[in-house]
Amino acid sequence: MGAWRVMVAGDVAMVVVSLGLAAAAWRFGAPLWLLLVAGLLIGVVDAFYLPASGSMPRRLVGEAVLSRAIALRQTGVQLTMFAGGALGGVLMARAGLSGVALLQVGTFSLMLVVLVGIRGRFAGERPAPSGGSVARDIGDGLRLAWRTRLLRVSLAVTAVAAGCLLPVVSLLVPLLARERGWSAELAGVVVGSQALGIVAVSLAVLWRGGAGLPGVAAAVGLLLAGGSMAVLAVAPVPGVVVAAALGVGAGNGLFGAHVAPLLLTAAPPSHLSRVQAIVTMVQSGALLAMIPLLGAAAEHIPVAAVLGGCALVVAGTAACALASEPFRTVRRPGAAG
Repeated sequence: MGAWRVMVAGDVAMVVVSLGLAAAAWRFGAPLWLLLVAGLLIGVVDAFYLPASGSMPRRLVGEAVLSRAIALRQTGVQLTMFAGGALGGVLMARAGLSGVALLQVGTFSLMLVVLVGIRGRFAGERPAPSGGSVARDIGDGLRLAWRTRLLRVSLAVTAVAAGCLLPVVSLLVPLLARERGWSAELAGVVVGSQALGIVAVSLAVLWRGGAGLPGVAAAVGLLLAGGSMAVLAVAPVPGVVVAAALGVGAGNGLFGAHVAPLLLTAAPPSHLSRVQAIVTMVQSGALLAMIPLLGAAAEHIPVAAVLGGCALVVAGTAACALASEPFRTVRRPGAAG
């Protein structure tokens, strides 16, 4: 169908889902079954929407400024996530689930207006050629990712980052806070420092542009994140804890701002969304596998040991990435030789 049409269809679907959720919440309240159904429907829409939207930076800007576009997107995501929880709580308290769902109708409608406004940019968009069946098309995308060495290495590194780096703030920091008796205030500052690190690096990339060797920059980001995770595991005082969390965020931001353009530029234009679909599967699969595993490990060994193990895996992956010639030597388009 093409990425633009998929996003339009996804926004229309979310308007319908949000209207249905508002009506059901007004009639039944917020029972568990309704939340599960809504989560399932939103997840199905996301499965189509995320790969299409993930390919948009490459479709909207030139390769020379792709890293800046990724950094801008990364900054917006972090700021939205940072403010979203608090704003969502206020809206739920004041308007209830039905009111929040109606607000969602407005936000997705606004996104539809934006998409219609850029419609002319996609007038000549040609979707990837079909192999005649869904199975063949899936196989085509997977073969491309496997045969393209840069894509293969980038996807492997992304999987490790998703499985061992992303759960640090969402799972391991709260567990570490409970184990060490941190105050809620300190735990909040640690989480906020990690987000601040991501935003700070993203803004720096937005201002100065991406590194000439994005693979090296992404690996350095993982090394910084892994080292900071190790410090976080043994940090004796709150000041060091906050500084380590800031380092984890900075490393995560440096990695994300440089590996995402690699994944977009290594894929041919006809397969951008398919490659982004594989990225989504890799990240989601790694999270699904690692979050229960890390949680179970933290039940039997100190959380600091689990965090230290993740730090070793992340740092080791960075070293392996640097040992890969295609990943290490790839240059940003427009960078000086």
